[in-house]
Amino acid sequence: MIYWFPLLYLVIINAVAFLAMRWDKRKAERNQWRVAEVTLQMLGIIGGAIGILGGMYKFRHKTKKMSFLAVATVGLIISLIIYWIVGTQYI
Repeated sequence: MIYWFPLLYLVIINAVAFLAMRWDKRKAERNQWRVAEVTLQMLGIIGGAIGILGGMYKFRHKTKKMSFLAVATVGLIISLIIYWIVGTQYI
């Protein structure tokens, strides 16, 4: 039972990251208070990079901001390492 926790974490963190990108895009369109960029970047680094990148391209949000794209790419590399570690634990 406990072996499902890492997988569950990865699913949840990516869903949260994806929804955070949607939320930030919506707030940007309405000129309202937005999600801090560092929050989005941290979500990507702690395992939600697929959600961040998916949200970037699904909602066309922050795709032209090179600094954000660079951090998202680093987050993806870190996330892939996390996915690999979790994957090797159960094979």
